[in-house]
Amino acid sequence: WWGGLYEERLGQGFAGFWHDLDEPTSFTAFGEPTLPRSARHALEGGGGDHREAHNVYALGMARSAYEGLRALAPGERPFVLSRSGWAGLQRYGGTWSGEVVAGWAGLRSSLARVLGLGLCGVPYSGTDVGGAEGTRSPELYLRWLQLAAHLPLLRTHGEPWEFGDEVLEHARVVLVERWRLLPYFVTLAHLARRTGVPYVRPLWWSAPEDRALRDCEDAFLLGDCLLVAPVLRPGADRRAVRLPRGRWYDVVTERAYEGPARVVVDAPPARIPVFARAGAVVPVRGEDGAPELEVWAPARGRTGGGLVVPDAGDGWVEPEIERYASRWEGRRVIVERSGEDGVSEPSCPVRVRGLAERSAPQM
Repeated sequence: WWGGLYEERLGQGFAGFWHDLDEPTSFTAFGEPTLPRSARHALEGGGGDHREAHNVYALGMARSAYEGLRALAPGERPFVLSRSGWAGLQRYGGTWSGEVVAGWAGLRSSLARVLGLGLCGVPYSGTDVGGAEGTRSPELYLRWLQLAAHLPLLRTHGEPWEFGDEVLEHARVVLVERWRLLPYFVTLAHLARRTGVPYVRPLWWSAPEDRALRDCEDAFLLGDCLLVAPVLRPGADRRAVRLPRGRWYDVVTERAYEGPARVVVDAPPARIPVFARAGAVVPVRGEDGAPELEVWAPARGRTGGGLVVPDAGDGWVEPEIERYASRWEGRRVIVERSGEDGVSEPSCPVRVRGLAERSAPQM
């Protein structure tokens, strides 16, 4: 019944659905008579009343939407966002931060929430740029947008042109980079569906024994290839970044840093620090919009690689995972695709970065 309610909106051209206020909690927690506390729920054998079970309704709504959309538009992949949910929500759609407080504390909590949801099995989530009521601070809005552009879901609460030409120009750069990285986000989406590994990962993901990385709460890994260090405090134009083991390149300056280390880097208003792992193979959009592989030179004597999942478009065709390796051969970086039939050429053009090998001093 519920799934059928989406038919009219599909006919009007809607491409996706966002469930807001889908958890009837505010009234019933205080004894709303439409569902008294005497009503009991199974809750997977744990039992409980409506105050604990309200998120189950949001899960049921997401499931109904997903199944209804699959039946009504069988050739398209459903897009469903939910403000709330129960365990298993990731089967039917994603979620976002809801009405986070509009301030620097809200910005910091947004990152923590997306990291936590990913570790709990909900990989597709994001934040409201600007917070619940939107922010009037141009600096806060821009820093929030720079963070959100590197999260699975980017959603604004307020528009960049409200803050003047300078913010608008910086926002344009942010959104162009988001557009350029879309093939990488598509790859991370397919890997999350197949393996459960989230897009956004804590720095200790590959080295849980490293206490320094476990204590770092102000940066994150985006997949295996990128490290993102958002600016989370007002007035900052430089910030310290904790790097895991290995070589990392600043994606703007291409300067190389050797980890494990703590480095201090520039964070001007136009950008936040983002680093690429040496040897990484990152699918991106080239200047003409076509797919290309951005390969970061491995350290001498070492190899690198990456996984790429091309976007097959709408439908349910299972795309092939392309596996790549990168290595030095003399004065050149070689990039090869490996498969059941052996080694072959990459499926799209390759651009190698980090060849200057400009090393930065460590701190």
